Amino acid sequence: MSEAKKIGWCSDAKFAEHVPLSAKHPERPERLEAIQRRLDSEGWTERLEQIEARDATIEQLAQVHDREHIEWIREVSRGGGAMLDVDTYCSRGTYDAAVRAAGAAIAAVDAVAAGKVDRAFAAVRPPGHHATADRAMGFCLLNNIAIAARYALRELGMDRVLIVDFDAHHGNGTQSLFYEDDSVLYFSVHQHPFFPGSGAERETGRRRGEQLTLNVPLTAGDGDETLLEAFRDKLPQAAREFRPQIILVSAGFDGHASDRLSALSVSTEAYGEVGGILAALADELCAGRLVSVLEGGYDLESLGASVVAYLEGQQQPR
Repeated sequence: MSEAKKIGWCSDAKFAEHVPLSAKHPERPERLEAIQRRLDSEGWTERLEQIEARDATIEQLAQVHDREHIEWIREVSRGGGAMLDVDTYCSRGTYDAAVRAAGAAIAAVDAVAAGKVDRAFAAVRPPGHHATADRAMGFCLLNNIAIAARYALRELGMDRVLIVDFDAHHGNGTQSLFYEDDSVLYFSVHQHPFFPGSGAERETGRRRGEQLTLNVPLTAGDGDETLLEAFRDKLPQAAREFRPQIILVSAGFDGHASDRLSALSVSTEAYGEVGGILAALADELCAGRLVSVLEGGYDLESLGASVVAYLEGQQQPR
């Protein structure tokens, strides 16, 4: 059996300062608390290498977002917060939490790129993959995974980044940001048709990015078989052709059968399989460089269990 891999963990107390304006909102601080409880109960906490989160700089945010968008979030947050749309809120602590979340994703990339850990998981909130250059939506304000990708490309000198997104909701923001970019391959498995309405198979990229967006739509009721088919068959072929230097993952666990924010039926065990497949691809293609950033997952019990299963899969690739 191969040696167990060293996994880094990056989170921060500041993420709890992003507080919903309604007690019934599913994107709430208790999500990270549930993950931490499961890590503790399964003996994972002491096995993880802690990575210190930091704030992203304005310049790093502006590689992805319009400066007016960044300033708007800051002003709304400093003003006490508001609902930005029917789904997305901004509280007094949101701007600081969002800047720290983007910085945590960058810190995780740094730790993996420097060889301090073999893999890394950034347990952040608010999530990010719906945020476009100039719009917050779908619980997301700043696009953490896109900011981390731009950091790897522009500040670490990488040429090719693979972004894998298995949140139940299509990452429309991430897709739009790299749709004409030949330095990023975006691979997404998600429920469709579903919020936010994008993610059809015909959406494949444009101009320099043509054929570098690969959407695998799942139908309501789909579960382990269809999810794992995408990861066992479609992803490896595309990844091997692209030859990424790092794999970044929008890790959303809201496709779990217990999660009411989707109609998928994925099991906890399947997320372990996904973790193993991604880790094996990273070992094969990019010296093991694999960074995951939390997106969705709103049923607290299944979220904690799925994250642990995902980490276990990464430690011993399948």
